[in-house]
Amino acid sequence: MHESCRVIDLEAREDGVWLWAECHDEPRRFDLAVIATGHVWPDEDEATRSFFPSPWSGLLDADIPVCKVGIMGTSLSAIDAAMAVAVQHGRFVEEADEALRFERDQGSEELTITLVSRSGILPEADFYCPIPYEPLSVATPEAIERAIGAGPEGLLDRVFALMVREIDAADSHWSARVSLSDLDADSFADAYFADRQRHDAFRWAEYNLKEVERNKRERHTVPWRYAILRLHEAVQDVVPHLTEPDRERFDAGLGKVFVDNYAAIPSESIRRLLALREAAVIDLLELGSDYDMWVEDTGTLIEVTGTTHDFAVFIDARGQKPLKTKDLPFPRLRRQLLAMGEDIPDVGEDTCSWPRTPCVAVSRSERCLTSYMIAPSSRALPPAPRSARRSPRRCRDQRHGLAEDWRSSGIGDERSTCETICAGGAS
Repeated sequence: MHESCRVIDLEAREDGVWLWAECHDEPRRFDLAVIATGHVWPDEDEATRSFFPSPWSGLLDADIPVCKVGIMGTSLSAIDAAMAVAVQHGRFVEEADEALRFERDQGSEELTITLVSRSGILPEADFYCPIPYEPLSVATPEAIERAIGAGPEGLLDRVFALMVREIDAADSHWSARVSLSDLDADSFADAYFADRQRHDAFRWAEYNLKEVERNKRERHTVPWRYAILRLHEAVQDVVPHLTEPDRERFDAGLGKVFVDNYAAIPSESIRRLLALREAAVIDLLELGSDYDMWVEDTGTLIEVTGTTHDFAVFIDARGQKPLKTKDLPFPRLRRQLLAMGEDIPDVGEDTCSWPRTPCVAVSRSERCLTSYMIAPSSRALPPAPRSARRSPRRCRDQRHGLAEDWRSSGIGDERSTCETICAGGAS
């Protein structure tokens, strides 16, 4: 581990990946380099005392007063931002029965934190499932290839038909409950989110947490959830072949389902969220699609259905856009990618493979769930055999394990290393 060691350049060569860093007199060679600089974080200078354009634009070093705090988003980043504010004005206390409560500091009674989102729903807790993934029985690689081979017209609907059969084979009870056979690629998302939409967000989070923890103890996998998790990887191969209208349909429906299913969050984050709710610190504001927002010097105003909400401090915790190749701060690597015509680094299908050939894995995801491989010859590597791959789920679970250590401090900083590179030999 090299802390505060700024990497200044990278180059993929025939004999490996060479890395230049300020803390090394000479470049070093690695078999694999993983770059986690894939997001554009707003400069800390853009933040004010009342507005933070991202959770990482000075929030962790700022003294947040006792006031009304608004946070845009309900993802893990938004929840961690809420924790960063809350622990400045109180502490989490674990009871003998492992229940968690939040104790306010004296004088912090007026602190409120509001999570703001269009949907008004919270992510669910990470669920138990077998690793490595069990193979799909219907949406097999061969079935997906046949669907793609039939042409782009109607492709989304053909693939959704495979999804319906896969989910029904895995969990006929859930399929009947949501009337899966009557759904299409556009209406499936509504059925998927219906339970959370019908119930109070925090009541559902409490119910879901109990279910998830019980399933972990009993090593029980919820079949329909696991089917959707595995379908995510199968369907991602289809997306580049969709027509433009079908791509828009996918993004508006199935894409949201896959993201929500894949981005389930650690149970500890839900526990802390519920403890803040019980202490009357946190609530949730559903914006819908029609709202107005003004950022002013003295605070942020949001108007929804005729009601104006005034926040003295506001944090935008939504996702950031990925870097383009021209923005990469590594001159040699930038020239190599641009020479390949990669204005935006392409994303390879292999998430966590460890190829024997020297390469560079450029992360384009905030949580390092995807990577781009560049061979020493500056040509994209072929995907590793499935038998050699490590499950993205496993990588995510390992990340959560590290995050639990960070969260034990009360802040829960789960940032990727945006200014440094983690590099090591391939196993």
